Amino acid sequence: MEEIRLDVQLRNEVGSRKIKKVRRQNFVPAVVYGEEERSAVVKVDRRTYERITRQHKGQNVIFHLYVVDGDKTLGDYSVIVKEEQHDPVSDRLQHIDFNRISLTKAIEVKVPLLTKGEAVGVKRDGGSLDHVLWELDVICLPTQIPEGIEIEVSSLEIGDSIHVKDITLPPGVRTKHDPEAILVSVVPPMKEEPVGVPEEAAVKEPEVLKEKKKEEATAVDGKAEKAPKKEEKAEGKAKEEK
Repeated sequence: MEEIRLDVQLRNEVGSRKIKKVRRQNFVPAVVYGEEERSAVVKVDRRTYERITRQHKGQNVIFHLYVVDGDKTLGDYSVIVKEEQHDPVSDRLQHIDFNRISLTKAIEVKVPLLTKGEAVGVKRDGGSLDHVLWELDVICLPTQIPEGIEIEVSSLEIGDSIHVKDITLPPGVRTKHDPEAILVSVVPPMKEEPVGVPEEAAVKEPEVLKEKKKEEATAVDGKAEKAPKKEEKAEGKAKEEK
């Protein structure tokens, strides 16, 4: 992996108000750490930095940083991005931490895992490819950092997995990851459960409500039986009048 030149300016502005002014001028405040040297407080041209990161999205980029103050170059060294801070609402880049490195000393970085092909357990049997890990921690020289580690998944059937021990790392690259750790696996399709209410879960009518309905029915039947008696009394009264 080759270095990318990045010119940064020495930053004299400190404090939240002055930092806001730096951002309004379309710079990103940054700090350079590491290699047992004094930290450098700098600012990076936003457009230049974001253009480079877009071109190398998802990759570990090695910058050759040139720290300038006006027309003077105060120093130059190799760095990688240690951390970026983004606004939680707008996702706009707010701050960068760079880490000084030596091109002759191995460093530990995260490298993306890239799958190749379509698993037979997915294509033929309707399973799903489960990414247990999306990145792998590797140790190597900065110039040997791979852009990604490719995993061939075409032969995987349902229940098959690929472990760390199953992959071949590029020359000069090693990992401290557990060899038995699963990277990807093919899981069976999800079964659709029938939608319905089990008989046991059916809502039973409360006993009190049953008794009440029973009493109401009895009362209605009682009134029905008494009705003819009133008619009989009326007929008797009519006969007496005659």
